[in-house]
Amino acid sequence: MWIRDRLDGLWSDEDFAQWYPRDGRPGLSPAQLATVSVLQFLLDLSDRDAAEAVRCRIDFTYTLGLELDDPGFHHSMFGDFRDRLLQDGRADRLLDLALTRLELATEAMRAALEELARTAAHALNGLVDEDWGRRYGRQVRLGKNPTRPKTRINTTGPDARRLLEHLSRNHPGLLGGPQAQALRQILVQNYYCDSTGRLRRRDDDDDSGLPPSAKRIISPYDLTARYARRGQVTRWQGFLAHASTPGWNAGAYGPSST
Repeated sequence: MWIRDRLDGLWSDEDFAQWYPRDGRPGLSPAQLATVSVLQFLLDLSDRDAAEAVRCRIDFTYTLGLELDDPGFHHSMFGDFRDRLLQDGRADRLLDLALTRLELATEAMRAALEELARTAAHALNGLVDEDWGRRYGRQVRLGKNPTRPKTRINTTGPDARRLLEHLSRNHPGLLGGPQAQALRQILVQNYYCDSTGRLRRRDDDDDSGLPPSAKRIISPYDLTARYARRGQVTRWQGFLAHASTPGWNAGAYGPSST
């Protein structure tokens, strides 16, 4: 339910436009299938159980924006969806859409402001204006093609620096808050100051260099979560969990539930 209330969904059907032919009969919503697949993984449900949850669980129905009497879909639809997901690196691109680099910086800024508004609202006096309210007033989901992405990320960096400098000068004790700390680390990860003191974005293909993907912060709410891969196929964002089996000498690392 939080996914719908705070994020307005993880994906939209437009994000999957290239996965399906343009002609033929209307199909199921791929955004809904993708969302159910995430819930299925988190709750360790079989395909049949996940399909049954869509039909019978009011929290699933609400999350997907369905009517209470919606019949849902057949469990075999999950197999077809996973087959499409495995093609051409679609899984990685789908995860990137849920929280892009731009969304990370913007959401970190929003979360820090929300933390301050909740615990020390006086610290924001004279700082937050109407523009900041529009940019950071709600949970961030910019979609596949956000409007003016370079402009937005070039705006978020200076805004974050302004907020942190304001706290440092006037309320240094508030810099220790978890979201303020997350904002500071995400700012350093994604921006740097050039020789003139101007804040610039870091890029993979220049000397400013982003940190290796295995060390990059990917969430302002958990600074230990990372992007990871095993071999050439298995990739995920989250954590590594060590598992061992009696009689087996080597440990295996794989994605844990996140």
